Amino acid sequence: MNKRPLYFDYAATTPVDERVIQVMVECLGFNGNFGNPASSSHTFGRQARQTVEQARQQVADLVGAQADQIVWTSGATESNNLALKGVAQARGTSGGHLITSQIEHKAILDTAKQLQDAGVAVTYLVPDAQGLITPQAVSEAMREDTFLVSLMLVNNELGTVNDIAAIGDAVRARDALFHVDAAQGAGKVAIDLAQLPVDLMSFSAHKVYGPKGIGALYVGPRAQQRLQAQIHGGGHEGGLRSGTLATHQIAGMGVAFALAAQLFNEEKAAIASLRERFLEQLLSIPGVRLNGSPTQRIPHTLSLTFSEGEFNSAALSNSIAFSATSACNSASNAPSHVLLALGHDARSASRTIRLSLGRFTTEQDVDQAVNLIKAACASAPAFWQ
Repeated sequence: MNKRPLYFDYAATTPVDERVIQVMVECLGFNGNFGNPASSSHTFGRQARQTVEQARQQVADLVGAQADQIVWTSGATESNNLALKGVAQARGTSGGHLITSQIEHKAILDTAKQLQDAGVAVTYLVPDAQGLITPQAVSEAMREDTFLVSLMLVNNELGTVNDIAAIGDAVRARDALFHVDAAQGAGKVAIDLAQLPVDLMSFSAHKVYGPKGIGALYVGPRAQQRLQAQIHGGGHEGGLRSGTLATHQIAGMGVAFALAAQLFNEEKAAIASLRERFLEQLLSIPGVRLNGSPTQRIPHTLSLTFSEGEFNSAALSNSIAFSATSACNSASNAPSHVLLALGHDARSASRTIRLSLGRFTTEQDVDQAVNLIKAACASAPAFWQ
């Protein structure tokens, strides 16, 4: 049997924690908690509803929200679509102005493009040299008709962290709504929506050791009357997202977020220590540079560019699971739009890899990965020349 590759692609997806799997299984099968949460006339439905509401509270607790502000979706992509399209359509008028950035996830960029085609003016902010969107850039882009700003908390390719508190203040000053894609931030960055000037925030379970196919959108007080549903039929989730709730997936997301809260400090410290060990050794390779701010970032994600001819990525294909770009770009085999926005050309982007660490990464994994990467560099024609 072939040895499994080392896993360094946690930013793409995380394995489901065994404690999450156990809770999910208990919601399946005739002897499990399989009822329809909307069936309030019998015990099966009421028990399922109780599980759903417990999970809603668990998600809310991690991010400092109220449980009734959490709307279940199929994932962060749907949450992003609901936030952008929902706010744009609820205005009841055409036009208006939306601000986002060039380095957002495709779920934001493609949705913004669709709104642009429908007549909404869109400003795509350019990141600074550190891979950050500054509050000043947002303030300068604001217009009288700006109704929404949508920016990431943590960039999915770089791991950089935007100052959403300061950006949110700038947005509130102009009475626009502020949406934050926190798919890469939940469980990694402290989030307190009771204090942050954020109106909408997207989450995904499979980035936090939960199952794929389930996510949530936080809908704050300022956004509640300014959001139009995108999926209709039954009026579920306060009329914002219809469809029979998947109890097992929701329960899994709830437990995953509860574990993230419980392990937050311990996990952050452990991954920070592993990152320092990893980065120190990788930066000793001639010509390697880190993309994005060295300080304003999560410890989990590293984007590294190698000098021309000093890296043979094919040599790692069977030994390390990593990304050459984000998963959303990998499907089209296109250069990373994030790296291009930072000033890379297509050739430089092709010599860049994203390595992301997580809950199950060990020191041994890190040291083995370093040795494999150095060997891949040694096998490149220009190495050490």
